[in-house]
Amino acid sequence: MAITLLFGVHAHQPVGNFPAVIDDAHIRSYGMFLRVMERYPEFRFSVHFSGWLLDVLFERFPDDMARLTAMTRRGQVEWFGSGDCEPVLAAIPHRDRVTQIATLSDKIERRFGTRPAGVWLTERVWESSVVPALVETGIRYVAVDDYHFLCAGEDGARLDSFYTTEEDGQCLDLFPISEAARYRLPFSPAAEAVAWLENLARQGNRAAIYFDDIEKFGIWPETYEWVFEKGWLTQFVEGVLASPLIGTDTFAAYHAREKTRGIVYLPTTSYIEMNEWTLPAPRAATYHALIETEKAAGRFEAHKPFLRGGIWRNFMSRYPEANWMHKRMLDASRRLAALPPALHGAAMQEHLHRAQANDAYWHGLFGGLYLPHLRRAVWNNLLALEAALAAVAPAPTFERADLDHDGHSEIALRNGELQAFVRDDGDAALVEFSSLTLTHNFGDTLRAYAEAYHAKIHHAPAEQAGHQAGAGIASAHDRVAFLHPILPEDAAPDLRPRGIFLERTGDPGSSGTLQPLDSYHAGDRPSAWIATGEGWRIEKTYRLEADTLSVVFRAEGSGLPALIETELNLALPSCDGYGGRYVLADGSIPGGFGDALELDGMHKITLDDTELRGALQIEARQPVHLAARPHRTVSQSEAGFEKIMQAVCVALAWSPAAGVDQHITLRVVPAP
Repeated sequence: MAITLLFGVHAHQPVGNFPAVIDDAHIRSYGMFLRVMERYPEFRFSVHFSGWLLDVLFERFPDDMARLTAMTRRGQVEWFGSGDCEPVLAAIPHRDRVTQIATLSDKIERRFGTRPAGVWLTERVWESSVVPALVETGIRYVAVDDYHFLCAGEDGARLDSFYTTEEDGQCLDLFPISEAARYRLPFSPAAEAVAWLENLARQGNRAAIYFDDIEKFGIWPETYEWVFEKGWLTQFVEGVLASPLIGTDTFAAYHAREKTRGIVYLPTTSYIEMNEWTLPAPRAATYHALIETEKAAGRFEAHKPFLRGGIWRNFMSRYPEANWMHKRMLDASRRLAALPPALHGAAMQEHLHRAQANDAYWHGLFGGLYLPHLRRAVWNNLLALEAALAAVAPAPTFERADLDHDGHSEIALRNGELQAFVRDDGDAALVEFSSLTLTHNFGDTLRAYAEAYHAKIHHAPAEQAGHQAGAGIASAHDRVAFLHPILPEDAAPDLRPRGIFLERTGDPGSSGTLQPLDSYHAGDRPSAWIATGEGWRIEKTYRLEADTLSVVFRAEGSGLPALIETELNLALPSCDGYGGRYVLADGSIPGGFGDALELDGMHKITLDDTELRGALQIEARQPVHLAARPHRTVSQSEAGFEKIMQAVCVALAWSPAAGVDQHITLRVVPAP
């Protein structure tokens, strides 16, 4: 009896990714894959391309998109939908799930003449709450991991066809993607992969279900040579077509002719690696050790469904920066939904969809929270939406709320050009400082976190040496590589958040004695905070005026600290690139953002950035000592360990005097 191979590939690039990266992905993967598959019209398969990526590919590679269109129209290719800008559907409101799914379905129908009945679920994050939106938009089935079914107690031997689930009386069918297939294709030799499928057929399996990232075919390390130059994909396709035990089909055709295996209710989960990535470093290390113990004892496969780790939403608990961005996005969605339909423009909706792209909200081997350009794309779109909202339904100029639900209120200060959010948590620092004119958040940085994978820095050479080259190639999950030289101390975590206007006090003779200022508490005025010591007090006040944020430090009493230092962690697009530079008051340029800089008696400095299309001027009324340095974090991607510059850390220090106010201003200057 032949087995049906349901073969699907998923293509996605994050909103805001560099054009050169997208071009490289198409040249080494998407285009190559399509040209191979075009030669075998009898090999039927399914595809999902995120809508934002599709738009880019139609603009930049129209010939290959015409090829894909022809393959679709001849019935070789089935299209899967999803959210247009690849959001995690569970993390956005129902109304936005509907518009995201409908937008991509409309786009696919307009470009390819077919409307999806299936959906690729972003990062396979399953929560039953997404079912109503999927059904409402005409979706009939979804592909998720077989792991999801195992966690529901299903028998792994029966995960060779689709099941049915239900939420609030609305039904949806679920295809279990084979983990064994995901780890074999394309990493094991083609002949072995075909033989494995034939063995499943002999065992009476109805279908072998594969749906995974197309980037595994050409972009992952070593895969371009393996898949295309050495011919893995051609060998696999020809091997499948030559086998009397294997037939290919689309999910749609299979779904139309087969019956469900029955009802199933899946728990909230994602793929097993994601469940580990969501855990804080100590818990992740414990979880990983438990898994390794189970593997060594030969119990892992039997116990895997009960070793679940965390869930995707835990990233909002792990990373306050992701949580802040997410809650700001939800608030903007609420404001947009409250507009009268006549004011609700298509451009606004597009900005919201792009601000919901999943990549910048999480971190693992593939998530992009550590990548500033991906976070920046979210903020660019979120602030563009808020600028449009401000023109028709402006938010209050002053507002207090615990927007991110961390137990501390944030005070929002707004005018027509700027937004500043002060967190009332004892530091009274800015968690966000945004320009609506430049659609940029200068507070969009990331502190250095302890990550479980940092342990690999110590014994990476042994791990690397331990990987023996076999007949296939290593998966990105198993590789240990370094894009930059990294020492253990490079990965030391921050002890304080990275905000704007974080104060320390101490002895001017030794910066090592600086200590966090005694906690600020709210003053009598809504934008003022006060720190007190024995016989003294320091008041910090924020004010917005047009294109300028003013911060006033007023010192009173005796026994004042000998030195006050305030730290500004400023996110700028160029970071250590060529476009970012310091400019002094006399027009001289002492260095770029990636350089360390020390200045005495400074009154004014400009952070000029060509990518920003503007500059940020810092001015102090009383002279200050400036110490600037790059802030870098250590993270791991499929390509290896790397250092990434997150922000410019500018420390301004002065000796306070009773009755002498220090005024520090940040002025946003658009390029002429």
